[in-house]
Amino acid sequence: MTPSQTKYLIIGAGIHGLSTAYHLATELKANGQGGGEDILIVDKGSIASGASGIACGVIRNNYFQPAMRELMAECVHVWETDPEAYHYHAVGYMQISPESMHADVAQIAAEQKAIGYESELIEGEEACRSYMRGIFSDWRAEGITSILHEKRGGYANNTASLYGLANKAEAAGVRIMSGTEVTGLESGSNSGAITAVETNKGRIEVEQVIVAAGPWVPRIWDMLELPDRIDVKDTKGEVHKDVPMWVYWCLQEGTLGVEPGFGMADDGNMPPVIHVDTDVPLCSDVDGRVLVEDMWGIYYKPDFNFGGIQGGAAPYLVKTPAEKIAIDPYGPDSPEFIVDDLFAETWCSALAFCQERYQGQIGKWRKEPSGGIGAFTADSFPVFDRFRENCYVIADSNHGYKMIAVGKLVAEEVMGGQSALLEPFRFSRFAEGKLHPISNSPFPWS
Repeated sequence: MTPSQTKYLIIGAGIHGLSTAYHLATELKANGQGGGEDILIVDKGSIASGASGIACGVIRNNYFQPAMRELMAECVHVWETDPEAYHYHAVGYMQISPESMHADVAQIAAEQKAIGYESELIEGEEACRSYMRGIFSDWRAEGITSILHEKRGGYANNTASLYGLANKAEAAGVRIMSGTEVTGLESGSNSGAITAVETNKGRIEVEQVIVAAGPWVPRIWDMLELPDRIDVKDTKGEVHKDVPMWVYWCLQEGTLGVEPGFGMADDGNMPPVIHVDTDVPLCSDVDGRVLVEDMWGIYYKPDFNFGGIQGGAAPYLVKTPAEKIAIDPYGPDSPEFIVDDLFAETWCSALAFCQERYQGQIGKWRKEPSGGIGAFTADSFPVFDRFRENCYVIADSNHGYKMIAVGKLVAEEVMGGQSALLEPFRFSRFAEGKLHPISNSPFPWS
């Protein structure tokens, strides 16, 4: 039965909704203000049915933006607090880059050191080749002049970790309602505060709402009557008018169906997650034709959860305006936003570019639907902020799954605190020109 009221209503049962619920329940209990029984999560699908459930699962700190890097350090810490429940594998992460990214990577390394995040920087083409061949004797990627080896981080099993988090939340008294779609928001007569949430299962009176809807955030944003076009002041002070608040990018990932052990390091252990960016043209491992002439990048890891070598490449921009995009059916069920044969050839050829063992393996590409879309903000970075007096919006701009600490920090803010780590991600930054610096990576989120 749908409750007629709740103190805290959370929209979305992905990483942010579940993390917020669990940590909020913990905060309420610690402060003698009840507990999880005051928290209700609603999701139009079910636990892990959105972007978090199809995530590659990579956990990393590697960001050019200081604010992202500091936030990610806190996220890695939370993953490390309960690796068993979160199905977290602390294998590390490697950013492997060409000369055009060398200065960026060196800066990241220096700033990681400054915040006490353990990593190692390798510089120079010969030194990089030698370092990688100490891990994989068949390493052969060209044009690499810097490697940032993060000793912390790694990856987690997406769905299993979400159910682990859901178990923690439910054990704390949180209720999770699947198949419950938000259809409208009611406001008070004398203020913009939300007094009730309309769902397909009935009306629920609320005191506070937390929006953690992933790719569906723009829909709730519209219900909040927030702008779909905004003015953005850049770091030079120039104002760009009528910029779309939301754009969608299509994510490209998949699995090479070899035994996961095929991708192990030479010492027989699980290697770090590998991320390679390069400006060397990529040629097909099938017929030798040039597939990519510009900067490109891939990431990959042996993953027993996926049953092979799993990873992806840079997403592509969906040119359709956000308000006209069919988000549902989502992920692998989408007839439109899934990877194609060209992506399979490109990604498998990129694997072969990196390591000899992957040459000729494209026939083992798992031909199954994969992919999904993510809702990116006007500057491709998250928005974590309060709106309408009692509504907190978590709009992760598809940086989401790895950001498990966001829920913890949001819970603290909902309880009246103010997080220095979330402060750089307020909506006001667009008007104030407090944008995050842009790296030379081919990925929109780095």
